[in-house]
Amino acid sequence: MNDLPVISATSRPLPFEPSFEQIADDEAQTSEELVKALHAISETTFKDNAHATRSVHAKAHGLLRGRITVLDNLPAALAQGAFATPGTLPVVLRFSTNPGDILDDKVSTPRGLALKIIGVEGPRLPGSEGAVTQDFVMINAKAFTSATPKAFLKSLKLLAKTTDKAPGLKKAFSALLRGVEATIEAVGGESGTLKSLGGHPQTHILGESFSTVVPVLYGPYYAKVAVLPVAPSLTELTHQHVDFGDNPDGLREAVKAYFDQHSGIWEMQVQLATDLEKMPIEDASVEWPEALSPYITVARIEVEPQTAWSRENIQEIDDGMAFSPWQGLAAHRPLGGVMRVRKPAYEMSAGFRGEHNGCPIHEPR
Repeated sequence: MNDLPVISATSRPLPFEPSFEQIADDEAQTSEELVKALHAISETTFKDNAHATRSVHAKAHGLLRGRITVLDNLPAALAQGAFATPGTLPVVLRFSTNPGDILDDKVSTPRGLALKIIGVEGPRLPGSEGAVTQDFVMINAKAFTSATPKAFLKSLKLLAKTTDKAPGLKKAFSALLRGVEATIEAVGGESGTLKSLGGHPQTHILGESFSTVVPVLYGPYYAKVAVLPVAPSLTELTHQHVDFGDNPDGLREAVKAYFDQHSGIWEMQVQLATDLEKMPIEDASVEWPEALSPYITVARIEVEPQTAWSRENIQEIDDGMAFSPWQGLAAHRPLGGVMRVRKPAYEMSAGFRGEHNGCPIHEPR
């Protein structure tokens, strides 16, 4: 665990102002079209599989239960919302990859981590009243591939058109893109677009670091939230190539093999915004400079050895739970257009799964 977090005098957090959010005149229409595109993905995959899955991040690779411990004596700016009170609470983790259809893991795409903290108290976001959970939905990047809601909608429409199409070609295309991405990274570059299309390196998912990529309120401030591995048994997996052989579920098998033998420890970190121009809310594609405001640890997540893929957890977590950044405290309200337009989509996806699987989505208590 790091030493006690310190906020330097040169990186004082910027208080959030409502004027920081700029809502486009046609944002409601963009949101409606996004719901339609994601609903089309859900309909397609349900017809293929006779089981309703998430319209994005459909394939899970690990379903885990653990605990999160909020650090003692956090500075006031960091002791906000779910992290306001020191203590330990239960947490659920779901590791995934981002397509809406269940693909062979050789179609290598960005990874996701959905985190649900159970037992948080405080004023709730609309639609989550009565619950005691706080969700954080993250990917293994520090900025979003789309800058605006319209750009995000364009990419989702393309994804909807290719759902369940030519899985064999997707594997071959992914192998090609991985080669191109490796060449770019060899000279110090990186392409989020190539990774999202299937060019993500074929590495171990448990070595990844994750962030919300888009901001959320952090009490009176705003921030990005991240989770990164710190246990040596996890950090040694970072960038480690995984040979899937003929197993289409190679990532799932790798996660299961790890937690059959090992525990896991991650740190949860917060990057408080200090400069509206360099840390914008409405351009989700901007990586916030850590030289201006570093990520600071606020909590520790611990997971003991367990079965990472079980019938019980598939029923209770994968089918029975929804993970949404809009499920939580008002102190962590999602910010920016990309976050706002996705709220109805999260609700649609959860409702579709609950209705078609005959398993109502519920929040643990």
